[in-house]
Amino acid sequence: MIQIQQVKLPVDAPEEALLTACAKELGCRPSDILHIDIRKKSIDARKKPALFSVCTVWVDCGDREERILNRRKNRPNISRANPVAYAFSPTVFRKGTLRKDIPSPVIVGTGPAGLFCGYLLALHGLRPILLERGRPAQQRLKDVTAFWETGILDPSSNVQFGEGGAGTFSDGKLNTLVKDKEGRNRFVLESFVRFGAPEHILWDQKPHIGTDLLIGIVSGIREEIRRLGGQVRFETCVDALVIRDGHLAGFGAGEEMFHCQDGVLAIGHSARDTFQMLQRAGIHMAAKDFAVGFRIEHPQKMIDESQYGLQPDDLHLPPAPYKLATKLKNGRGVYSFCMCPGGYVVNASSEEGRLVVNGMSYSGRGSANANSAIVISVGEREFDKNDPLSGMRYQHRLEERAFQLCGGKIPQQLFGDFRKGRVSTGYGSFESMAKGAADFGPLQELLPKECNESFLAGMELFAKKIRGFDRDDAILSGIESRTSSPVRICRDERFYSNIEGLYPCGEGAGYAGGIMSAAMDGLKTAEKILQKYEIRED
Repeated sequence: MIQIQQVKLPVDAPEEALLTACAKELGCRPSDILHIDIRKKSIDARKKPALFSVCTVWVDCGDREERILNRRKNRPNISRANPVAYAFSPTVFRKGTLRKDIPSPVIVGTGPAGLFCGYLLALHGLRPILLERGRPAQQRLKDVTAFWETGILDPSSNVQFGEGGAGTFSDGKLNTLVKDKEGRNRFVLESFVRFGAPEHILWDQKPHIGTDLLIGIVSGIREEIRRLGGQVRFETCVDALVIRDGHLAGFGAGEEMFHCQDGVLAIGHSARDTFQMLQRAGIHMAAKDFAVGFRIEHPQKMIDESQYGLQPDDLHLPPAPYKLATKLKNGRGVYSFCMCPGGYVVNASSEEGRLVVNGMSYSGRGSANANSAIVISVGEREFDKNDPLSGMRYQHRLEERAFQLCGGKIPQQLFGDFRKGRVSTGYGSFESMAKGAADFGPLQELLPKECNESFLAGMELFAKKIRGFDRDDAILSGIESRTSSPVRICRDERFYSNIEGLYPCGEGAGYAGGIMSAAMDGLKTAEKILQKYEIRED
């Protein structure tokens, strides 16, 4: 296979144009090309309104491949394709065999980290047991929908807790900045496709699934784990560790005990009661920096015009995303987080008397609004980093204030009113796309003065990049406080915590941020367990 990078075509070019462009790059006839595999695709809007698709492709030219490569050896965008096989795929893992007496590992949590850790272990025959405090994805969808409609919260089944983790009720973004030298990223994407995701996530520069499809996909992974001999237990909240002589011996969940010598903590960033239990048990943890701020909504049409320029409606472009970031003179970072094109602002609360918001999109991204969080970095200026749970308690205080502002409804404010320090009385030229009841309140009362000033400074800078970003009728919702875990559960090179056999994993443990990096950390953790029981064939 031959790899060609930077194949550039107008976005409205016909399908056959890619074949012609590849033949031109290779200096061959279109009929010499047997197959084209798109590996990466993005939109180049730097010369808008002229828009281009830019592709990296793998081309099969059969027995002509060597001649073409020799003829094009001075072209930097043309090279031999270098497929990366994931070393721990069951079809590749041949360094040794696994012991047959391995006790079932226990995994706490069924977010991306827990699911992919369990999936890989099950593929290798280890029969993992997955414990989830919440409910299966389909029932969880009913519980979350009921909460948005009635305001009655189920603390065990909500946007944060349940099968699939917090990412299931988010935008379903699968992009990651992690380099994929080991093939884990590709393995995760191919697994999603196997269980129902659209195939285009394999090549989109910013792949996206959507909450509506993720529900079925995570259910499919769960059933495959069961088919391979694993167990998945719902409504089973781990509340104790069993430790003997510095080694993990099991987990307690109410009246039940799950004995094991390998246990994975894939608990997610909102398992605050679990963080407290771990602290009592003497597990080494550290407070870490994170970010807090507000969701902001704009008309998607405004974002599209800014990113793409004015385009005819029949061009059928995807709703445009954006990514914004700056570092202020006061040392704080201000940036957009979890941007949802054609999305919704959602009440993502998981605890009584506390309120937090997030963003969500369905697969079609059909909402009239774009939203993202505009967040400010926080750390030692806000909480005592010598106390491992001080960041978590800081989140508590912010979320309690947010709940109190509007009696449990999502507090909102137009950006112009936020600047002037007054409560809004109505929307401007567009309305909020929110899931859950909302009302107007003084959002400027939630964060410290310096954070509010940093937010305003960031917005002023971002308006220079996206015209109208600081428009007076942009809609703010608060508070976005769970951008990442406020805690890191320490682990060594074996991925052990200070307890032998206890593996902190994923976003909640402080080693990932988002669906893809969490899933990949789940794979890494499973690899450590597999290596532990591997019998080398020398």
